[in-house]
Amino acid sequence: MTVTNILLSGVVGSTAYGLAREGSDVDRLGLFAAPTEALHGLHGPKESHVTTAPDRTLHEAAKWCRLALGGNPTVTELVWLPEELYEVRTPLGDELIGIRSSFLSARRVRDAYLGYATQQFRKLVGRGDGSFSADTRRRTAKHARHLKRLCTQGYELYTTGRLTIRVDDPGSYHAFGEQVAADPSAALPLLRHFEAAFDETRGALPEQPDERAAEAWLRRVRQHFYTPEAVPAGYASAQAR
Repeated sequence: MTVTNILLSGVVGSTAYGLAREGSDVDRLGLFAAPTEALHGLHGPKESHVTTAPDRTLHEAAKWCRLALGGNPTVTELVWLPEELYEVRTPLGDELIGIRSSFLSARRVRDAYLGYATQQFRKLVGRGDGSFSADTRRRTAKHARHLKRLCTQGYELYTTGRLTIRVDDPGSYHAFGEQVAADPSAALPLLRHFEAAFDETRGALPEQPDERAAEAWLRRVRQHFYTPEAVPAGYASAQAR
């Protein structure tokens, strides 16, 4: 996959959280800017590029902004990574990191993080009583670890306005995963605890994100990449396929 104009990219997922084990995939996430002229045609450019081996997801700048404004946990972590996990940083990428708090809002963070955690729980309980194959057990443990991570990180973001990507005490997450792999219902008390904690806590985030900051940044991106003479013939239609 060849994608130009990458603004920000880094290692995310289990490696970033400190939960990776031998054989774990290394996931990468980033965002890129489509040539501004390519946005003016009948068929817009492709908004996401996803590959495996290596595992990499790249979102176009506008799509990344929409997802981040909606509280999407996966894209949000890109602008909160530890410095050493960034592989591509540009001035516009640094600007985005600088306005990362403007994408946050109390309701959307709560709904997104708890929503994703609830999805993980449904995957767990849908697998029965734990008497399944070794491979399914491993996947169940993984989903349980991410359920705990989503609850913990989401609550931190909701209450402090900050997101710590690397988890404290990774061993406790792995132990929780094994516990839930043996008995999926063991995840329910943790989920219920965080649901109550969100409901009972006054968060540090505003009710609505500051879309003006995202809009201003995106317009700077469009201005920077407005070079009509550099857009190849047929670019938009080829990208749309």
